[in-house]
Amino acid sequence: MERILVSACLMGRKVRYDGAAKTSGDALLAAWREEGRLIPFCPEVEGGLPVPRPAAEIENGAGGAAVLAGAARVLTTEGSDVTGAFLAGAQAALAVARSFDVKVAILKEGSPSCGSLTVYDGTFHGNRMPGRGVTSALLELHGVAVFGEDRIAEAAARLREIEAAPRSPEGAGERQ
Repeated sequence: MERILVSACLMGRKVRYDGAAKTSGDALLAAWREEGRLIPFCPEVEGGLPVPRPAAEIENGAGGAAVLAGAARVLTTEGSDVTGAFLAGAQAALAVARSFDVKVAILKEGSPSCGSLTVYDGTFHGNRMPGRGVTSALLELHGVAVFGEDRIAEAAARLREIEAAPRSPEGAGERQ
């Protein structure tokens, strides 16, 4: 059975910057939870940030790849640089994904960590732009398909493709 990394806030855990959750009521997510497939994870908390915490955005809306490359920072509304915590959280997410051989993740869209299609533009005015969060960018770089909570059907289709793929005959049990 393939495991799925999922944003902890989507599973009802109060880990967001404002101390809230963003619980998903999606039926597929609920079914996967019942099957024991889901691995809830919050990269920001695992990276050492408290709950609650000041909101953070990637400067200039540069996206997670720029942060990973050292070309952009993650800043709070107060101007504090929290890039290190975001990088640590992304690395922790990757370590968990590797330990469970995760190939699909469902993460909170728009987050500077978890956004898969959009991130906020760094102005703290609520403007979104195309881009990935730091964790999403790192996971994608390492072959994990990342989907936002509004694309769970697409994640399910990808999961079916993975599970239908023949296993490698080399005995490692890995899927091709």
